[in-house]
Amino acid sequence: MALELLTPFTKVELEEEKKDSNRKQIGILGGNFNPVHNAHLVVADQVRQQLGLDQVLLMPEFIPPHVDKKETIDEQHRLKMLQLAIEGIEGLDIETIELERKGVSYTYDTMKLLTEKNPDVDYYFIIGADMVDYLPKWHKIDDLMQLVQFVGVQRPKYKAGTSYPVIWVDVPLMDISSSMLREFIGKNRKPNFLLPKSVLDYIEKEGLYQ
Repeated sequence: MALELLTPFTKVELEEEKKDSNRKQIGILGGNFNPVHNAHLVVADQVRQQLGLDQVLLMPEFIPPHVDKKETIDEQHRLKMLQLAIEGIEGLDIETIELERKGVSYTYDTMKLLTEKNPDVDYYFIIGADMVDYLPKWHKIDDLMQLVQFVGVQRPKYKAGTSYPVIWVDVPLMDISSSMLREFIGKNRKPNFLLPKSVLDYIEKEGLYQ
C-alpha cells in the first residue's frame, strides 16, 4: 500500500484509532459524473480498500460552483448512470443529498448537514492531487477541515504539496475525463472500455451527448 500521511498521525495510529472505535468510516467522492467513467470507479474502490473504509459514496452535484449549468445534463440521467455503474460492486453506494437540496453545491454546507445527520460517521473526502493546490480557495476551508479528513489521490509525475492535513493514496493512472467521453460520443466515436458497458448502453438508448 502506498500511503503517506501529512498529519501528526502515523498509519498505525490511524488504524488503531479506527479499530478502537465503533464509528463508521465513510469515503465521499463528489463530482458532476457527466458521465461517470471507469477512473471514478477505480479511485472510489482503491481508496476504500487501501484505507479500509466501510464504504465510499459517490455524491453527484446538482449545480457545482465551477461548472456551467448549460453543460450539465439532467440530474436524473446522471444518477441513473451512477446506479448502473456501481451495481453489484461491493462497498460503493450513492449519496444524493446535493441532488435533493438542489441549488449550487458547496462542500462545507453539504458535509455540515451529513455530519449532523450521521454523528457516528467519520467522513473521508476524496479529491485529486490537482485539487489539493486549490484547497486554500475552498469555501470555508478551515471549518470544513474540522468536519472531514481529506484524502488526496496521487497521480504519477504529479506531486502536490500542502500545509493542510491530507492522507495521500496512490491510484493507478487512468487518463479519462467526462469531457473526453462527451466529445467522443458527439463525434460518433464509441468509448468502449472507458466506462461501464451498462452506462454506455444507457447513453445510447437515451441519445445523450449527441
